[in-house]
Amino acid sequence: MGKKDKNKKKISGNVKTALKTEKKQNAKQKKELAARGEDDIEHVIAEIEREEAKRKCIIEKTVAPPSRRINCTLTAHPFKDELIIFGGEFHDGRTTFVYGDMFIYSLSKNEWTIIKAPGSPPPRCSHQAVTTTANKGELWIFGGEFTSPSESQFYHYRDLWVYRFAEKKWEKISSPGGPSARSGHRMTLIKKQLIVFGGFHDNLRDYKYYNDVHIFNLDTYTWHKIELSGTPPLPRSGCIMLPTPDNKLLIYGGYSKEKIKKDVDKGYVHNDMFLMTPEKNDQTGLKWKWVLVKQSGIKISPRCSVSAVLVQPNLAYLFGGVFDNEDDEEELHGTFYNDLVALDLEKFQWRIVALHGKKDITTRRRRRKPKEDGGQENDSENEDDNHSEMQEPSSVPTESITTHDDGIFTVTIGPARTSVTQEQEITQKDVFMPCPRINAALAVKHNILYLHGGMFEDGDRQYTLNDFYSLDFRKLDEWRTIMSDDLSTQTWFDASSSDSDSEEIDDSDGSENESEDEHMDIDEN
Repeated sequence: MGKKDKNKKKISGNVKTALKTEKKQNAKQKKELAARGEDDIEHVIAEIEREEAKRKCIIEKTVAPPSRRINCTLTAHPFKDELIIFGGEFHDGRTTFVYGDMFIYSLSKNEWTIIKAPGSPPPRCSHQAVTTTANKGELWIFGGEFTSPSESQFYHYRDLWVYRFAEKKWEKISSPGGPSARSGHRMTLIKKQLIVFGGFHDNLRDYKYYNDVHIFNLDTYTWHKIELSGTPPLPRSGCIMLPTPDNKLLIYGGYSKEKIKKDVDKGYVHNDMFLMTPEKNDQTGLKWKWVLVKQSGIKISPRCSVSAVLVQPNLAYLFGGVFDNEDDEEELHGTFYNDLVALDLEKFQWRIVALHGKKDITTRRRRRKPKEDGGQENDSENEDDNHSEMQEPSSVPTESITTHDDGIFTVTIGPARTSVTQEQEITQKDVFMPCPRINAALAVKHNILYLHGGMFEDGDRQYTLNDFYSLDFRKLDEWRTIMSDDLSTQTWFDASSSDSDSEEIDDSDGSENESEDEHMDIDEN
């Protein structure tokens, strides 16, 4: 009889039980997928990546604007007068589509081009993208998630990709020690380092939120996990992360949830602020500390899924977001926003950005619990300093409520939770503002702020947008509509209705049909 292996690690009873439970759940899921005619999600992703690796030629084609989507990224080209959209998702009440397409918007020509380059990443949403000036321009993408059409399976990525604009070619970067699989994280560029913070992982059986920090060195192509001194932020996803003029990192807000009892979760919207500060005399770039920041200026109302972007080295703009009041375990009473708020990154001061006036900046709706994430884009180029026209705060009454009906849906509009001056209230009430939304895509190029898409909910129905606007933040006069959206063309399949009860999508959106068809065969398996 052989000797027992003394070095063999013993497994506790709890771990054994957990492994058995996991095995049973996986077997049950496979049976359910087979009955639904849906492939295992990891197999689907691997097949997509294999097919993309076979691509030899580059396809560039002028197309109609991108289809409706949320949780995509919008980034400014480091040299050219172009914006880049990558990925995103769309849900029609019955089916979820996740995109892996890349669109280039020409600012001078006002036209969209779709680019299909060799070896592109598999489809994803809730990822992060950053552009750099290295090697004649690069686009870096990390993480995100892929969802099966029925939303019965979720897959979170931990891969890192680079697209080199000059070569028009993708490369998957293999480097050990990077962050775990996640989405809803944040990534930004400081000097020659990509810094990743936070995010979450959810496989429908369990979930986890993160507050770890990882740095990818763009010279050595190596990952480093950073252990910071000081008290860290609580784990969270969908926060705001922005570089400051002195090469620190600012973290604000975000969302997390925790189990309070079996099958009952409680969500938390964070409104605290931290600085990630390099340690003095550190030459490695790997020693940092957390510092809690005292905020000043107006008191911004709590919200999550807000979008943010640098407009100057010391100034960021935030747009939209939502705050949910949980009426019960199934329904949320949500307040959506379309206010434009400025954050001074040196004084940590909040201000309302005053155009020529708007009074109503919130909408209240019943909504189902969302997938927690933020569609923030924080990697814009640094522009020349320009004076921003902003008002100092004072209190405004908040009792008035009005109702607006545009023939498609009825919106109950309430007052702002942020404080504004009476002058601003009077002057802004007739000026156009993009409608309230979450996870809009923001980018800055040549002192112009660009806003694309996002989503809001009315009852159980989601309205995913593909509208497109610009705002000259030197003048701050009004939003310019580049592309409007006709919500009546969006199909929504209610759970209680049959396919025949639904409206038809307007086929004039050529790029929408084309980009969906690209992965339709795989998505529907």
